[in-house]
Amino acid sequence: MASSALSNSDKANVLVQALPYIQKYYGKYVVVKYGGNAMVDDHLKDCVMRDIVLLSLIGIKVVLVHGGGPDITATLKRMGIESRFVGGLRYTDAQTMEVVQMVLAGKTNKGLVGLLEQHGGRAMGLCGIDGGMIMAKKLEAKDDLGFVGEITDIDVAPITDAIDGGYIPVIATVGCGADGSTYNINADTAAARIASALGAENLILMTDIRGLLRDRDDDATLIPVVRVSEVPGLVREGIISGGMIPKIECCVEAVRRGVARAFIIDGRIPHSILIEMMTDEGIGTMFL
Repeated sequence: MASSALSNSDKANVLVQALPYIQKYYGKYVVVKYGGNAMVDDHLKDCVMRDIVLLSLIGIKVVLVHGGGPDITATLKRMGIESRFVGGLRYTDAQTMEVVQMVLAGKTNKGLVGLLEQHGGRAMGLCGIDGGMIMAKKLEAKDDLGFVGEITDIDVAPITDAIDGGYIPVIATVGCGADGSTYNINADTAAARIASALGAENLILMTDIRGLLRDRDDDATLIPVVRVSEVPGLVREGIISGGMIPKIECCVEAVRRGVARAFIIDGRIPHSILIEMMTDEGIGTMFL
């Protein structure tokens, strides 16, 4: 409705208030791990793509790292292949790995590239095999996970080459072994390692929760800032537990490897990336 529209003066004021943040991030790397409900809800997906294009156009070097669990599961189901999970990780036999590579580096990756292009961005789809970007070995775990990989090295040259060419890199997390094997890599882990290798200003992990909560059933108990030295105590208290543990471990590792700040934000909130980066209040939990 016209009555709710911003006046020209309001619009100008919004831009002026954003100026310090634009100056802060101009020319800096920001790595966004895209996942959760924001990948399957069309409106949220549209908001994320607009945010990414906007950040790129104001001079921020955005790198988009994505998963694709729902697409992989749906494709396996259509092919009559059962999805099996061990300790929250997808068991990936040779046949499943072929599907993972096909879906992540193909359908999901190119779909995101197309959406960014539709919103006026210039995007380039990459996967970890390209240029040996993500080198990996078989993950040694208590239970065998098949072709699930552990990152051994990151080569950022394909990423920086894309950005220098004016593109937003969109990265599918398929890794390459020294023997030519391909591996399924956890997207949170890959995003953290890529952010570290780039010396990124921010790592942003999009999730389906508000951030780290003192009471997991009460959004009002959001903890806005956590220092990495506080994390072991929060684990002992049970505040960090379950599926949050690996996500927060990724944030801690990124910060310890030189990333200035890591964030866990709620991707269910439209334009959550811009709210986190371009306002004083932010929206999720920041790790320093």
